[in-house]
Amino acid sequence: MDLLRAVVLGLIQGLTEFLPISSSAHLAIFPKLFGWDDPGAAFTAVIQIGTELAVLIYFWRDIWTIATGWLRGLVSAQARQEHAWTMGWFV
Repeated sequence: MDLLRAVVLGLIQGLTEFLPISSSAHLAIFPKLFGWDDPGAAFTAVIQIGTELAVLIYFWRDIWTIATGWLRGLVSAQARQEHAWTMGWFV
């Protein structure tokens, strides 16, 4: 697979990841529509990992706040009154 096709499929993955339809299906359908070869399971796995890393990087402060707030709430009754404690349980 050349770089241009990988970039196009990466953009498709990124744009469709948060829609209530399978972004993995788009990675299988779009190459067929364009007459390209199937990118394969390894490419799909790597691009999914990239998506997850992007989400973690974007939301790292929120994730850190929730995780530390939840952990503080395990040992402190006062910390259990904080929003992060409740969000930790929701997650």
